Amino acid sequence: MKLGIIIYSNESETVWNAFRLGVFSCKQGDTVSVFLLGMGVEAESLISDKFNVVGQMRSFLEAGGSILACGTCLKIRQSEGSDICPISTMQDLHALIRDSDRVLSF
Repeated sequence: MKLGIIIYSNESETVWNAFRLGVFSCKQGDTVSVFLLGMGVEAESLISDKFNVVGQMRSFLEAGGSILACGTCLKIRQSEGSDICPISTMQDLHALIRDSDRVLSF
């Protein structure tokens, strides 16, 4: 299955759980893509004692998942893309939605 996950939250536990699902799905043989949108582009900067968001993001990438971050949303926050979260566009989000069998949002 091709799974698309859109993360719009900047709440550590929510983002951590979204990436946990992504890791699990990759290990089940699914193709998983994550698009960070709105507040979701802050994922890489989330710090929590209980939820290692960046560690879960790295585990997701190591499991074969891909992450894209909305360039406009990053620009609004005066931020840039990174190796973990490369800058993308609405065209990329549209392609993720179009090409996925299922799309979830967090």
